[in-house]
Parts: sequence; structure tokens; C-alpha cells
Amino acid sequence: MNKAFRHILTGIFAGVLLISVFGGGFAAGYLVKDAVPAGIFSPPAPPLAPTPSAETAAATPDELDSLFIPFWESWQIVHDNYVDQPVDDMKLMQGAISGMLASLGDQHTSYMTPHEYTQANSSMGGSYEGIGAWVDSTGDYLTIVSPMSGSPAEAAGLKAGDIVIAIDGEDMTGIDGDLVILKVLGEAGTKVELTIIREGVSEPLKFEITRGQIVLPSAESEMLENNIGHIQINTFGGNTVTELRAGITELLDEGAEGLVIDFRNNGGGYLTTAIQVASEFLEEDQVVLYEDYGDGTRDTHLTVDGGLATDVPIILLINEGSASASEVVAGAIQDLGRAQLVGITSFGKGSVQNWIPLNNEQGAVRVTIAKWLTPNERTIHEVGLDPDVIVELTEEDFKAELDPQLDKAIELLLKEISGQ
Repeated sequence: MNKAFRHILTGIFAGVLLISVFGGGFAAGYLVKDAVPAGIFSPPAPPLAPTPSAETAAATPDELDSLFIPFWESWQIVHDNYVDQPVDDMKLMQGAISGMLASLGDQHTSYMTPHEYTQANSSMGGSYEGIGAWVDSTGDYLTIVSPMSGSPAEAAGLKAGDIVIAIDGEDMTGIDGDLVILKVLGEAGTKVELTIIREGVSEPLKFEITRGQIVLPSAESEMLENNIGHIQINTFGGNTVTELRAGITELLDEGAEGLVIDFRNNGGGYLTTAIQVASEFLEEDQVVLYEDYGDGTRDTHLTVDGGLATDVPIILLINEGSASASEVVAGAIQDLGRAQLVGITSFGKGSVQNWIPLNNEQGAVRVTIAKWLTPNERTIHEVGLDPDVIVELTEEDFKAELDPQLDKAIELLLKEISGQ
């Protein structure tokens, strides 16, 4: 099985199950959580206490005391009356923060416990502990998008479309997808039992999976026939640019005349990495994206110089699992006329998150700080990017190990190279 198809096999419809922040992974890390993504976010800030807003700083102690009277009354009621004593104050505190952020109504703004925050950062580094699966956590139940190649999830027999209805015998009905992910998280070598329902199977199925150390390269490359290079970018993490540049250099040294850049099932990552990746294919000082903030201000992000493939013919592959940072790059390349997009409409994640660590290693708050627009000021949030050439990848193709999307990209590149 060639590497290109192997990537399709490992992530056909969504993002990586990493922790519940980047938009994404199990592997029990978090799945690019927001279905794919946890999305685009700024690198974690230093672990310093956030500066209060002017409004908060100006509030008198009496005003704050009055505001929080109902909270402390509820806190005391729980301690005085709840049947199972003693209660866990740490969990109450974390639950209060989670509830506060949930009240904003933004699925991408949330609280991360210390463990979640650690897992999220380790997953962006390219490795984490879990079952190794791409998942969608935004529906009524956690859904397996695809097991990763060679992962515990694949070895156990999980398939794309499997719906997780119970974990270790506990019913997951009505449980938030992020919390379901947390129940799958765990140290390598430990076991977790997933009860799933599968289309075409009348009874639920149970899978006992031994968690493992999952390693996910950020960018992988291979030379295909006819001097066409294929680069799969899996995420926009700390190692992505280094791995991408190494791949481009190797392929060009081998005589690649065109490159297929594969963003399928890429759930996002760091904004800074997205800009650097775009800069490998676009000329200097071109707009990659605009960031619009709640106070009406705007940041404009431009490409930097030094790109290795700014004049090499390229085609980009996207699908419904392409989200956030991958949509930033794809949207810029499409708007600027650099290359065609092939595949199907992308996920539609058009907001930017920042992870702000809390003091004393008490976790972090992931908060939406801005919305982004393409160079032509298109918004893709909940809309996605429409490819220039629509090519479906059907279940029949998947079973037959066919990849018509990649085939079409190669066909278009060969025509461009030949001048047709």
C-alpha cells in the first residue's frame, strides 16, 4: 500500500483525536476537537497571570462581592447539603470555570485541566499517548473518523463511522464530546473498552484497546510517478515547517517538477506555522489572512521571504477534514491564484483561539480571540472552502484503495507542466 493511500486510510473524514483543544485527538490526546479541529490558535502564552481588563480592575470590591453572592451561596449549599461528602473542591472549581466559558456559546472557548493542557501541547509536538484515531466530537456522540495507520485503534478493528456510545461500560448519552475524549485519554499500556454502534451491524460492538505512544509526523513526502512530489501535511505544529522544508528540498533534489500539497484531514494548529507554511509556496509580502478582533481592530498577516517552492507548480488537496490553519493556507493560495484546490468542501473553522495558562499549573483557558478572513476577505466559518475541482472519495473507492482526488491532482499538474 503506498504512502499516499495510507494517509487516506488513516484520516478519511476528520481531524486527529488528540486532546480537546486543537481542534482535535484521541489517541486520546485530543481530536482536533472541534471536529477537526480544534482549530487555529496562537502559541501558548507564558504562564503568567492575565492582566485584568480596565473594567474589571475598576470594579470595587463591594461590586464584585455582590456579583458573586449567588456563586458562594451555591458553593456553600453543596458543601452543606450534598449527599456524598466530602465533595472535591478542585473539581467544583474546574466545573465552575468550564460552566462560565460554556455560557459564552462558543464551542471553541473552553477550560483545559492541567492534564488536558499537557496532552494538547505534547500532541502539537507530534506525539502523545492514546488509541490513535481521528474523531469528530461535535455530534451527539463521539464518532471515529478513521483510525491512524499502525495505531492501537486500527489494530483493535475500529472503522470510520463507528459511534462511541459507552466507555468502560459507562453510557455516553448526553455527555459532552470533550468529556468523552477525556475518558479515552490515558497512559500508554493501560486499557480502555469502547462500545460502538456501526452501520449495518444490528448490535453494539465492544473493543478493548491498549493505549500506546502515538507518533504523528507533521509533514511527510514521497516521489510519485512522472516526477510529481506528494507532501502530506498532517498538522500545523512546532515541527511542521522543519519537516516540510526538508521534504520540499528532498523532492526537488530528486527532480520533482510539480507538488501535490495534501491538507486532507488536517485539523489545524498554530497560526504562526500556517503563515510560515503559506510562505513556502507564495511570494514575499502577500496577504495570508486578516484577523478581525472584537474591538473592531484588524491584523494583517503577510508571507515572509525564503520560500522553497514559490515557483513550482502545485495543486492542493482538501476535504471535509481540512480545517482552520489548513483552510487559512488553502484559502490564501486559492484567492491569490497560486494553485487550484481539488477535493470537496472543507470543514469551515474561521476563528482563532489563544491558550492562556493559569497560574500554579492549574490548566489553561482556550478562548476565541478573533475571526479570520481570506485575502479576498471571504469568511469560511461554518461554510468552508469550495474546491476549484470537486472530486469525491467514496466508500467504494476507500475499500478498493483508490484515491481519485490524488489522481485528479496529478492529472492537473501534468497538464500544467506540459503547458496544455
